[in-house]
Amino acid sequence: MKAMILGAGKGTRVRPITYTVPKPMISLAGKPVLEFIIEHLVSQGFDEIVINTSYMADSIEGYFRDGSRFGANIAYSFEGKLVDGELQGEALGSAGGMKRVQDFSRFFDDTFAVLCGDAVIDVDLQAALAFHKSSGAVATIILKEVAADEVSSYGIVELGEDGRILRFQEKPKPEEAVSRVANTGIYLFEPEVFSYIPSGAEYDIGSQLFPALVAAGASLYGIALPFTWLDIGNVRSWWDATRSIISGEVDGFRLPGKELRHGIFCGLNCSIDFDVIDIVPPVLIGGSVSIGAGSRIVGPTVIGSGSVIEAGAEISECIIDSYTRVSGIATLEGKIIFGNRCISPDGVSIKIAEHDIGWILGDAREQGPPNPVHEALQELASELRGAK
Repeated sequence: MKAMILGAGKGTRVRPITYTVPKPMISLAGKPVLEFIIEHLVSQGFDEIVINTSYMADSIEGYFRDGSRFGANIAYSFEGKLVDGELQGEALGSAGGMKRVQDFSRFFDDTFAVLCGDAVIDVDLQAALAFHKSSGAVATIILKEVAADEVSSYGIVELGEDGRILRFQEKPKPEEAVSRVANTGIYLFEPEVFSYIPSGAEYDIGSQLFPALVAAGASLYGIALPFTWLDIGNVRSWWDATRSIISGEVDGFRLPGKELRHGIFCGLNCSIDFDVIDIVPPVLIGGSVSIGAGSRIVGPTVIGSGSVIEAGAEISECIIDSYTRVSGIATLEGKIIFGNRCISPDGVSIKIAEHDIGWILGDAREQGPPNPVHEALQELASELRGAK
């Protein structure tokens, strides 16, 4: 069966993470979000997949290639052009991207699925497909009930008794919401839907296509299903999703690496002596990580591959990107260290170099001359911690 994954967006709400990685490639416990989606599609019988790309397209296409190692056949629809040797993205919107694929090859010749490339899901697509077929819908939205205080974060849907969609509300106030049933960005379509989408134009599924279907009296339905839905809509939701996974709150998710101690998972080739460090689970440690004596790490925490945690460092409830060096005098709590930035869970960030804290946080691959001040401070910090 055929599916399309929407991967062309810039992910502006997840900045500054998406300054260096496209949203579908954001890692959740060591695996890109998009990889979870592809694996689930294949498990549900959808193994012919087109991904539209635009922003940082090479990152997505270079990782997944033809899809064979994931049990799928994958092709890409790039939205943009090459200007002076550089790729410039020109995303066409969710529905516009679908239309471009159809105009190019008539790829969608039967019922097909469309999913946003920014959420980990385990939805029963076969159950949704059975409902879609029985209702005679041209389009079906897979819905999920959310908490009353969360409706303002989603597109909310009012359903008739037969499942036909009566009304949409975009991020309503809780007291004004017509329901608690949210659009999850997972859709089933019939090829006739393309008659409602203009060619060569930017066009959105939620704000343009669906209203057009309602206005035309087309059969637009929704089905609410219980399933895991980890939506990476912003930095906070990525932070929360990562913590949920590390804490074992997501059914069916197996953390990578070996469980060397209860709740402590570690990759290969690490330099860690558990007798001289203090680790409070849950903690996920990537491969080739070095953790110095006297360090204390409190979970839920992720330490990316190739990182160096120097002797005496204190890290509590953090996400540390790969190849990060954390100085032994550092005390980090509730922070995301990603590339050259230190980020709080609400998305506020500082550039490490611009705030003269590169001697506390840096790239583990950089080799500079010894810093005597740094070494003296690290030794003093170790002595003070030992005296506690």
